[in-house]
Amino acid sequence: MSITKEEISRAVSLVEIKELVSKCERCSLYATKTNDVVGVGNENADIMFIGEAPGKNEDEQGEPFVGAAGKLLNEMLAGINLKREDIYIANVLKHRPPSNRDPLPAEAEACWPYLKRQIELINPKLIVFLGRHATHRYFPEMKISEAHGNAFRTEKWGRKQVFLALYHPAAALYNGGMKATLVADFNKIPKILEKIIKEGN
Repeated sequence: MSITKEEISRAVSLVEIKELVSKCERCSLYATKTNDVVGVGNENADIMFIGEAPGKNEDEQGEPFVGAAGKLLNEMLAGINLKREDIYIANVLKHRPPSNRDPLPAEAEACWPYLKRQIELINPKLIVFLGRHATHRYFPEMKISEAHGNAFRTEKWGRKQVFLALYHPAAALYNGGMKATLVADFNKIPKILEKIIKEGN
């Protein structure tokens, strides 16, 4: 079913977004999916995390970040006194690419209206990109090796928004040095959020 951008932009709830994704054929990934992986968490969250795409575990369970990378994410959340129920987690893509390949530009473009509407409905104070693919999708000029751990504000999407780019938990699992950096960057989140709230942005 060809869901239009206009239909997506008129969605009034995350439940409606989920219903639209379940019928979506805006790209070919719907044909190989097991489950839709739309997003999960607090619809009024101050912090929204955006990853790249569902993997095998996510496709099977219909929830983002439920594998080994998700376990690390949960541990880091606990380290700053947060739970998954406190935040919202979504991906650039709502369906798993075959063999966990990188998202194609056309697929990411097709999925963008869903993520854009999720951001508008949740209205988070801070958006955290998990990994270079999520970061590069919307800020292609940005090198995560230079940008990680540094919050920045932009109105690129027609709204004033604070962003934070971090290394992906999956990459950190296989690189001890990267994991230490990821955890250190992650631990900056409370202070960044505190500053956003203090400044009223």
